[in-house]
Amino acid sequence: MRNTTKITAAVLATGALTLGLTACGSDKGDTKAKASDKLVVAATPVPHAEILDYIKKNLAKKEGLNLEVKEFTDYVTPNTATEDGSVDANYFQTTPYLKDFNKKQGTHLTSVATVHLEPLGLYSEKADKLDGIKKGGTIALPNDADNESRALRFLAKSGLITLKPGSEATATPQDVAKNPKDLEFKEVEAAQTPRSLKDVDGAVINGNYAIGAGLNPAKDTLALESTKNNEYNNVLAVKEGNEDDPRVKKLAKLLTSPEVKKFIQDKYKGSVLPSF
Repeated sequence: MRNTTKITAAVLATGALTLGLTACGSDKGDTKAKASDKLVVAATPVPHAEILDYIKKNLAKKEGLNLEVKEFTDYVTPNTATEDGSVDANYFQTTPYLKDFNKKQGTHLTSVATVHLEPLGLYSEKADKLDGIKKGGTIALPNDADNESRALRFLAKSGLITLKPGSEATATPQDVAKNPKDLEFKEVEAAQTPRSLKDVDGAVINGNYAIGAGLNPAKDTLALESTKNNEYNNVLAVKEGNEDDPRVKKLAKLLTSPEVKKFIQDKYKGSVLPSF
């Protein structure tokens, strides 16, 4: 068992309602933390918490970093907890998601290190190749705005659909211009996309949730998102004003170290790719 504090889905549901964005819009973080103080980092389980656990067990002590990892299973609470100071930092999201969250929720979060990429994949239990997706089939998509538009762009690049010109950045199923297979789209919470596989003809699944469900993005996909010029790198984020926190700097250094690069490459074998 990993030495990690786990947050249950039931607690998350309550926490998402009660945490709130209570900080004043102009408030900034506190940079007065001591290097020896505990650094509490929110992370989703795979691969983020696994990578942090590796650092905690193998690298943190030598660097003088007192690291605590809190696991979350949603894409909202880690950010609200970072904003209100319940945790010091988080590691679970892409840069576009962070920017969109700040804009919509009024949070003040910023990236301090770029760590890895988890390519989106199209998975199916009913087809063994891309052109095996049947006409009139249903494709499950993550339902948050950033991941949904990303998934639709991925399907377009894979040749299954064409999007209306100019809609790519914020695409929804309504922006599908050409749909040769008359595909239908089912919007589900990103964490639930692996579970939806039995009910749909295909599902676009984020890499971390695929791995957590026992899927191998490098082997089990009908199509896999390209890593070339990809903006969807996963980042370490803090509240604005905490960028110079000495504990955060230590963690950023470790997350982009040769040791972590090797750990990612050895453990995930192409399913998670170092971005540094």
